[in-house]
Parts: sequence; C-alpha cells; structure tokens
Amino acid sequence: MGELRRYRTVVSDSALWAGFRFRAGDIVISTPPKCGTTWMQMLCALLVFDTAELPRPLTELSPWLDATTYDTPAILADLEGRRHRRFVKTHTPLDGLPSEPDVTYVCVGRDPRDAMLSFEHAVANIHPDAITAGGLQVVAPPPADPLERFRLWADADFTPSSDGFGVSLANLVHHVRTFWDHRDEPGVALFHYADLQADLPGQLHRLARVLSISSRRVDQLAEAATFTRMRSRADELAPGVDAKLWRSNTGFFRSGTSGQWHDLLDDAAVDHYQRRLAELAPPDLAAWLHTGRTDSHA
Repeated sequence: MGELRRYRTVVSDSALWAGFRFRAGDIVISTPPKCGTTWMQMLCALLVFDTAELPRPLTELSPWLDATTYDTPAILADLEGRRHRRFVKTHTPLDGLPSEPDVTYVCVGRDPRDAMLSFEHAVANIHPDAITAGGLQVVAPPPADPLERFRLWADADFTPSSDGFGVSLANLVHHVRTFWDHRDEPGVALFHYADLQADLPGQLHRLARVLSISSRRVDQLAEAATFTRMRSRADELAPGVDAKLWRSNTGFFRSGTSGQWHDLLDDAAVDHYQRRLAELAPPDLAAWLHTGRTDSHA
C-alpha cells in the first residue's frame, strides 16, 4: 500500500504502531470516530471468546493501540503476553497502518451525518476532569449554532494532522475510501453501521467468515451485541471507563439509531452537504455511505 501516511490528533499518533509486533491472525479494527468502533470490538470479542461473558473489560481486551492518552509500553507488553487471538482498535486509516500478511483489517462505515451528530453528543459527555487529566487543549469554542457547526464540519479540508480531534466529513470519507479502494483484497473487510442495525446476526455470521472463525452459537452471541444489551453493560463495555472519561457511561450508548440528522438539517444544509460529499467521494462510495449493503463484499 506504499509508504505509510502519519496521522496525528490531540489524542492519537499512528507512529505508535511501530512498536507493535504483529502475529498471524491479528485483527485491526480501523474506523472513523463514532462509526461503530465499540460495536465491532464487541462483535470480534464475542467470536474470539465464543461467549458473551468476557474475561476483561472490552477496552482492555481491545485497546486503542495508537492513543497518546494511554501507557503505550504497558499496552504493548500486555498484548505481547496474550494467548488468545488479538483484536485492537484504531482510528487510523488503512494507508497509515502497517500492512502485514495474515492480518485482517476491518472498517465500519456510517452515514457521515449521523457520525457527526454522534460525535457531538460524545464530546458533550466527556467529563471535565478527564479533559484536564488528559492535558487536552480546547483550540477554540465551537459556534453555538448547530447548523453552523455542521457546515464547518462539512467544509473542512482533509488533514492527517490536527491539533483537535481531526473529525470532519473529508477525514471520514478519506478513511473509508482507504478501505473502499481495497475492499476486494484479502485481509480487508468493510462493514456498515446500517447493515449491522438491519441484520445483526447475519452480519456477525459474515464477520465470522471474514475472520475464519467457526461457531455454532453466532445467533445467540449476536443477542449480546444489541444496543440495549450493550448499554446495560456500559461500565464493562464503554471505552475510557478506566480513565473515568465520561460523565455517564450509559450515556456513551446514547441511542444507537440512524437518521437523527433529519431533525437538525434544513433543505439548504442537506443540499450543501450533498454537494460537498460529491466533491469528496465517487458516486458509488457516496451512495454506500448512506445505505450500506456490504454483503456483496463478504
């Protein structure tokens, strides 16, 4: 995939991947923020352990490897000692990740408008003490008008390096496109949030095929990954619970629905978004971002 691009935000640095020693069978979950990262981590955990009773909190089982807010040497040492199949989290696009044989790279896409709103709710749920403890700097307060915030998100240029969270329409499209362009290659798998919502058991069966994992309990395991069940286990499954990141752990699992952008965006904002998306993505990718239907890429 060529020379690796380096990605940096206020909370991550893809250069940290240099310290990770891959093994055959490793699973890298690479998603844009708020596109189903924790959901995919849970699905992988269910298949790897073949049970809904996980041995450790999900954020420990599947650490965010290139986060700068964690103890990277400790995470690497812990992963090195694992005897089960490893699955790690990142928000680094595929062109920033080391390409290794016998490793599966999994991405989840989502309607960008839903991802944007979900990110706003997540930021509002961050505990002020966690921001202070993490040394995060607020570059500038966002506009009070939600439509103005949406337009800024839609119009921002792609950037691999940000002094903020690096969340924009351009960055989300770029991330997914790094997988879209390689979606038919071995070791690369692309899922969609809407597909997971529409047929969770079917998508878990698909993931089992992608990962070459055999289980007779897939339908039963899928029940443990519904939004309601995961929300009820928020203290075990939400990311950052060890760092007391959230005002409310259950608030991290806020709704699990799609299409909430209809309540925010007027016709002018939707038209503006559609024009901007057309500048960033080819028509087939733009359509897929809104509808999913990834079974053809199993």
